[in-house]
Amino acid sequence: MSQSTRPTIALSGLSEVEAQARLAVDGFNELPRSNRRTPLRIAFEVVREPMLALLLGGGAVYLLLGDLHEALILAAFATLSVAITIVQEARTERVLEALRDLTSPRALVIRDGERRRISGREVVRGDLVALGEGDRVPADVLLIQSLDLQTDESLLTGESVPVRKIAAKDGDPPAERRPGGDDLPLGFSGSLVVRGSGIGEVLATGPLSQIGAIGQSLSNMEIEEPRLQRQTKRLVSIFALVGGAVSVLAVVLYGLLRGGWLDAVLAGIALGMSMLPEEFPMVLTIFMAMGAWRISQARVLTRRAAAIETLGSATVLCTDKTGTLTENRMTIAELRTPDGNRLRLSDDMHAAMPAAFGELVELGVLASAEIPFDPMEQAFHALSWKRSPSRKDIDSADPKLVRAYGLRPEFLAMSNAWQSPVDGSGYSIAAKGSPESIAALCRLSTDRLASIKASVDAMAAEGLRVLGVARASHCAGELPERQTGFDFEFMGLVGLADPLRPEVPYAVSNCRSAGIRVVMITGDYPATARAIASQAGLDFSDVVTGEKLKTMDDAELSACVKTATVFARIMPEQKLAIVRALKANGEIVGMTGDGVNDAPSLKAANIGIAMGGRGTDVAREASSIILLDDDFGSIVKAIRLGRRIYDNLRKAMGFILAVHVPIAGLALLPLLFGLPILFGPIHIAFLEMVIDPVCSLVFEAETEEDDVMNRPPRDPEAALFSRSLIAWSVVQGLLAFALVAGIFLFALHWGMPENEIRALTFFSLVLSIVGLIFVNRTFSGSLLIALFRPNRSLALVIVVVAAALGGTLLWPLASGLFQFGPLHVDDLSVTLAAGAAVLICLEFLKHFWRGWLKA
Repeated sequence: MSQSTRPTIALSGLSEVEAQARLAVDGFNELPRSNRRTPLRIAFEVVREPMLALLLGGGAVYLLLGDLHEALILAAFATLSVAITIVQEARTERVLEALRDLTSPRALVIRDGERRRISGREVVRGDLVALGEGDRVPADVLLIQSLDLQTDESLLTGESVPVRKIAAKDGDPPAERRPGGDDLPLGFSGSLVVRGSGIGEVLATGPLSQIGAIGQSLSNMEIEEPRLQRQTKRLVSIFALVGGAVSVLAVVLYGLLRGGWLDAVLAGIALGMSMLPEEFPMVLTIFMAMGAWRISQARVLTRRAAAIETLGSATVLCTDKTGTLTENRMTIAELRTPDGNRLRLSDDMHAAMPAAFGELVELGVLASAEIPFDPMEQAFHALSWKRSPSRKDIDSADPKLVRAYGLRPEFLAMSNAWQSPVDGSGYSIAAKGSPESIAALCRLSTDRLASIKASVDAMAAEGLRVLGVARASHCAGELPERQTGFDFEFMGLVGLADPLRPEVPYAVSNCRSAGIRVVMITGDYPATARAIASQAGLDFSDVVTGEKLKTMDDAELSACVKTATVFARIMPEQKLAIVRALKANGEIVGMTGDGVNDAPSLKAANIGIAMGGRGTDVAREASSIILLDDDFGSIVKAIRLGRRIYDNLRKAMGFILAVHVPIAGLALLPLLFGLPILFGPIHIAFLEMVIDPVCSLVFEAETEEDDVMNRPPRDPEAALFSRSLIAWSVVQGLLAFALVAGIFLFALHWGMPENEIRALTFFSLVLSIVGLIFVNRTFSGSLLIALFRPNRSLALVIVVVAAALGGTLLWPLASGLFQFGPLHVDDLSVTLAAGAAVLICLEFLKHFWRGWLKA
């Protein structure tokens, strides 16, 4: 037996001012992370990139040729490349760091007399922390309240058997503070509450805690390499091998046919740079990190990068009812006594309540936590307070809670045993729970059971969540080990209303149009589930109950989940069976959960979705994404964003592939046909400076396609670089190459000076690349949408590119470095016409290619 040693009225905790002062002195409640990528570490990784080696190699060759200006400009481009990469990677690290902080274990603390959820890293010395089943203990604490509390300290001791906890008798910690062993008043950072509840005062945080002394890390968040990243690295490796072989061959042919081996090396370096799409991995990393950040703005945290890929593939969303489809804002709407009397309550209900109903409410309060956090228990306390606003806090003359019998998956009822401190002559026991469990506690006759079931059905049909309430008394002596050991008397039914979230019907409709089936799995009564499902707009013909599932074998369950969309009275282990059956049918399953027992089904689902508000830390650790506001609409927003991110990633990758075709073609063409060399490493480096920000800024910021939620889920095994996307990119690149190469050849034919030809061809290529940006902005929209859909990043990039082009043409030093001659109005008209021709021709072709691109 465990009992509190401090009266409830004393649990006011620190003030927010005191907490912030201690946070400033002690620092955050976290351990140093050894794997954080600093700017220096990022710079070290960047200097090993092949593109940087090619730039520096080109600079060395120019030095050997005695061209200091070219060498310096290539060194400047190399420095700029490193700087851009460091800025982008550091930005990504900051985003990931923020997400790690948000997904760290949370803590329910008492500050200024109120309970509030905060990040575990913000817990300070002296905080009062409320602990419940499934929570991670955020810091080393001295327990001042303990109700049937047990913790798993295997992270510290290696022993998997839970240990019992008691409250400190005198409020002082024991001399020895070591984990392990029963009946100690200490909780340790990182341990898991597996049973009961309690309140602890924080003794040590961060490195000063026991886990800090051992030197272990609590961070369970791993940044795993997504499947797309593996695909991308493989593709870049193939390009690198092919580009390297072609470059070496070009150097040999140039040297043998033209002489001048240093010039041959420069031409080979330029060709190698043009054929190496090293932007792929960087762009993918940026998209994934920024995608996780964008999804977090929709109140959804991504714990694993692979979840962003999977979001767009979900075919089934399994969701709980309470708090996800509904607001989790319980109010008591109806009371029924055993003799059949009924009382409907309104918002303006005050003290005018018959005694029998008032007693029912007070028993519900006694069967709840003293400081309620559960919405149903808050509803009991709120109604009791409304009836008796002058009611004082518990003082020394009031009964004291001496034992709590918690809710168990196999028996959905809980009881509290109270004892008067005056005479200590006996105990009063109050119980509440599911009507079936309360009826079992009261050992009711068959006729009484039938009458109660009829009342429950009538209340549940109105969408109410129904609880039974009972009371018992016990003479002085040892309390029984289980609540079934009392002789309970049935006292009545309580109907609680939890309104449907207003955005749920629209979100369900969105899922339907996106080819996603919404399945509601709840522990509630079937009639309640049916009422809420109807309000939410779910397609269902019948409600499958947990009792019915027990009778099914694997084949029957597999057939059942193909069509069933509403499951009621479901136990946590049955959730796991449903998820496995759906996956066996080939579905990509998203699953919501909040409790310790939900962890297996969350882990088994393709996308585990934990509740951030009411969810336990165990559920969060088993999940892929976390809903901060427990709102079903946020899941749909995340799916929409996941599809948008994937679409934009395909656009960026297609653009990169398309752009490298004309660049490589124009680097190779003069080598094959003995024409004047157009582009050296300096020109290719400039183009790379254009491609990187275009992809990482413009395409990442693109808004969603109009049909993003009007198409079926994509195949999760589908490659990012599908045949249709590669073919479309090659077609775009070849058309741009043909137009720009045609301008180059015609200029040669007209006898233009070589420097003017280089400038004309380069400008035509850059404006063709700009045309490719607009072509790839949308797969489904028209040319008008591609031209005028708002994108501030695009406007910025175009302004910067225009300014850079103008500088290379008008600034003598820059035009000398780029070996550009002057361009006249008619020349500039040709370059603009090239960009416009690329855009118009490809928009026409896209009309016929659109169906394959969406595949």
